[in-house]
Amino acid sequence: MNFRTNARTTTALLTVALTGLAPIAAQADTTSDQLQYEATIYGWFPAIGGSTAFPDISSGSSVDVTADQVIDALKMAFMGTFGVKKGQWGAWTDVVYADLGGSKSGKFGYTNASLDMKSWLWTVAGTYELAKTPENTTDLVFGARLLDIQQTLGLSLLGVGKSIEVTENFWDAIIGVKGAVYLGAEKKWFVPYYADIGTGQSDLTWQVNAGIGYRYNWGAVVASWRYLDYEFSDSPIQSLNFNGPLIGATFVW
Repeated sequence: MNFRTNARTTTALLTVALTGLAPIAAQADTTSDQLQYEATIYGWFPAIGGSTAFPDISSGSSVDVTADQVIDALKMAFMGTFGVKKGQWGAWTDVVYADLGGSKSGKFGYTNASLDMKSWLWTVAGTYELAKTPENTTDLVFGARLLDIQQTLGLSLLGVGKSIEVTENFWDAIIGVKGAVYLGAEKKWFVPYYADIGTGQSDLTWQVNAGIGYRYNWGAVVASWRYLDYEFSDSPIQSLNFNGPLIGATFVW
C-alpha cells in the first residue's frame, strides 16, 4: 500500500530552531585555551521517504512525503543544540522533534487512510580538532544517536475504523567529520561540510551535509543540503530517510 500525505495545515510554515545538526562553521575570535560556544538557528525542509510493515497488513506501507507536504502536514517541531569547545576538545548535544500527520481519501470518499508520524532524534557527541588553518577546519565527531519514532496508521471503510501503531527506538554509535573550507583573500565565504556513519540497533545510519556560507563578526549565515538515512532489519520500520535543503544562522561567542 502506498501512502502520500496531503493534509493542509497552517502550523509552522518555517521549521526554525536552535540546532547543531547543520554543520555551520564559523571561526570565533578567541584563543584555543578559552571556552568557545556555538548555536545555530535554521529551517530544514526535507522530503521524507521510507517503508513500514504495519502489523495485520500483508504488504509493507511506504512513506513518501515531499518537502512541501512536510510544511503542510507539520503539526509541531522542535530542534535544539548546545556546543562547547576548549582547545582541541569539545562536546555537542542535539535534539530534534517532529510531528507530521496527513490523510488520503479513497474513491468516492468511502475509504480513508491517515498516517501520523512522531520522531525524536537525539545526538550526543564529543569532538576533537584534527586541523585548523586559515583555509580549513576539520573536527572528528564521535558519539551516539537515538532515533525514536512512532507511526500510527488509521484505516476506515464505510464508517468502520481501525488504528495500527508501530513504535521503535534505535541507539547507534556514530563517527564522522565536520568542518569548513574558507575561500577568498578575506576568508568570508566558506564551504561547510559534515558526514557521519554509524551502526548499532539499526543496520546502518549515515548522513551528509554541505553547502555555502558567509561569515560575519557575530557568526555566519549558510545554505546547504542535508541527507540522513536509516536502514533496519528485524523491525517493522524497514527504512527511513530525510533529504532536503536548509538555511540558517550561526552565533558564536
